[in-house]
Amino acid sequence: MIFLGKAELVNDNTSKKIHSVKRTFPWPSVIRLNSYIRIPQKKIILSRKNIIKRDKFKCAYCGRGDLPLTVDHIIPKSRGGEDIWENLTAACLRCNNKKGDRTPAEADMPLRIKPYKPNYIMFLLNTVQRIDENWRQFLYQV
Repeated sequence: MIFLGKAELVNDNTSKKIHSVKRTFPWPSVIRLNSYIRIPQKKIILSRKNIIKRDKFKCAYCGRGDLPLTVDHIIPKSRGGEDIWENLTAACLRCNNKKGDRTPAEADMPLRIKPYKPNYIMFLLNTVQRIDENWRQFLYQV
């Protein structure tokens, strides 16, 4: 995109280079598009995997991350609970069975985290292993 004139180099990675037969070019780390085409934000699919990922692979009741996790309805489906981000949370088998068909208050099991519908950008940031330091100033507060 840089060589086609559609973007400009803002920051390069000095430890890497792109080599052709006759020339060496900087390895782009951050580029800026010359014209922006608005693309609608992707929606995060409500799935077991994404709920557990949102909750950082930890049980919302006991906080343990070393046990197999399931998805728990905070307000049970038998009581009108819906399959929405705000009503689903990761729970270990022990806590999920202990809570049973009750609300967290009835089971005396307060939530350690408040379930929420994740923002696409923040969801990506939470799943990326390492963020390039050159990107920090262009991302949300990280």
